[in-house]
Amino acid sequence: MKYAEIKDVVASQKESVARNIGMSRAIIDSVELPIEGFATIISGIRRCGKSTLMGQVIARTQAPCLYLNFDTPRLVGFSASDFVLIDKVAKDEGAQSLFFDEIQTVQGWESYVRSALDGGYHVMVTGSNASLLSRELGTRLTGRHITRELFPFSFNEYCRFKGLSASPEACAGYLSEGGFPQYLKFGEEVILSSLLDDILYRDISVRYGVKDVQALRELTYYLITNIGNLVSANKLTQAVHVKTAKTVLEYFSYLSQTYLCSFVPRYAYSYKAQMISPKKVYCIDNGLHSIVTTSATTDEGRKLENMVFGELRRRWSQIYYYSDEGHECDFVVCEKTQPSMVFQVCHELNHDNEEREVGGLLTAMKELQISNGAILTFNQKDIVVEGGYTIAVVPVWEWASSLAQA
Repeated sequence: MKYAEIKDVVASQKESVARNIGMSRAIIDSVELPIEGFATIISGIRRCGKSTLMGQVIARTQAPCLYLNFDTPRLVGFSASDFVLIDKVAKDEGAQSLFFDEIQTVQGWESYVRSALDGGYHVMVTGSNASLLSRELGTRLTGRHITRELFPFSFNEYCRFKGLSASPEACAGYLSEGGFPQYLKFGEEVILSSLLDDILYRDISVRYGVKDVQALRELTYYLITNIGNLVSANKLTQAVHVKTAKTVLEYFSYLSQTYLCSFVPRYAYSYKAQMISPKKVYCIDNGLHSIVTTSATTDEGRKLENMVFGELRRRWSQIYYYSDEGHECDFVVCEKTQPSMVFQVCHELNHDNEEREVGGLLTAMKELQISNGAILTFNQKDIVVEGGYTIAVVPVWEWASSLAQA
């Protein structure tokens, strides 16, 4: 590429990012101030607001900076050798900080970031593929980066964006619409459907050489419509048109790396037992579930469970489900590998399910030696005490609104 081309792209994108500051994200305070010698990495699904967050950080930055989004047709021919042109533009503009959007599209980017850090620049980058980022960071930036994950709006952010107070009505809206900022702003389903297409075609098919995109799409839609259910690769070869369990597992990995789906393992003391047990699948956002599902009846309980997973995932990475001899608990949260919290989720606690829901949670609490647990419902509140164990029955909107910002 040529210097004039890079300089023109930088100028036009700087104006664009300055115009689209948007609502301040809860995560901004943890990424605003750079740490000398460390790159800040913002990772997350497409269109969850990474560019907007970066713009918010830029707006707070007093010193001159350079911003460049690589996910544009104007930079299709950009290669690692062209980074020397960025050095020249940065020097000419007196930039002290470098902000790079979707930098993983350029092979060898991590070497340049390392050299920029050595040159005294503050560096922030974003990317939409967790695996690529982590692998490349591990080669050239070991010990030189701090990673933060950004997700679609949490329930608190949804309420703030919509100008709503936390309530059952607000929760119902969030369960249906989800938290992708552009979709909430414009309300057009094509925004979410094109997001799915971009992930399946650009982030997975092109990047990993997946030729049978129709099979990938069929599997993806199946998983999104079955949030909260157990899935196994062997059984899915019969349900969708994917020939082998190995291929299904590969697709699982791609969907996880792009943040579209998460696969929660069963909690077990044996790692082997965790690996061979079926996983529970969740989707990044209920808005995607709403546009994909073709069922005449909506399973509000599953959507509630998906919402709870999302709120937990924003704050913790070690999340499991519990299952033992017919007793099940939806979520076990571990901190430093030790179980610390347990949650059961149901839309409504009633005579038909009370024994199952309370019994499953109590069994997990006793096994994991956790004295307090919670059953999250749509809008019920109560307390259950049994044998020294306390279970709080809490409306999910009240629980979510009380969580620390993340």
